[in-house]
Amino acid sequence: MLFRFAYLLVRRFLDILTGRFRSRLAKEAEIAVLRHQVEVLRRQVTRLDLEPADRAVLALLSRLLPRARWSALVVTPATILRWHRELVRRRWTYPKLGRPPLDANIRDLIVRLAGENPRWGYQRIVGELRHLGIRVSASPV
Repeated sequence: MLFRFAYLLVRRFLDILTGRFRSRLAKEAEIAVLRHQVEVLRRQVTRLDLEPADRAVLALLSRLLPRARWSALVVTPATILRWHRELVRRRWTYPKLGRPPLDANIRDLIVRLAGENPRWGYQRIVGELRHLGIRVSASPV
């Protein structure tokens, strides 16, 4: 939580600065991105494995670079957008909607009753299940 707040503060501060000193600041940001990427690459042996802090720094500094200089980044803009989508997906999770699934035992019993009694309709199977003390609506049957 504190990291997110600090990130947002730094991002807003840098947004204010970019309005005034775009060309000089863009060069400084590109140098900072390249230096950070060199640090990350030195830690890696084979595959680029960025930590959340590395992702935050690259996302923050990518906002300062003009689009023409995005080729200096180790990751593509699509990767940064994917990180953002994953962050939002992890943050905003809602419960599944709809009917809860039937227990496997009840489902097997319904299939068994239907197989052993082919002339029974779904209403008869629901009735027989009620006699056994199992309450099931007609829809899943």
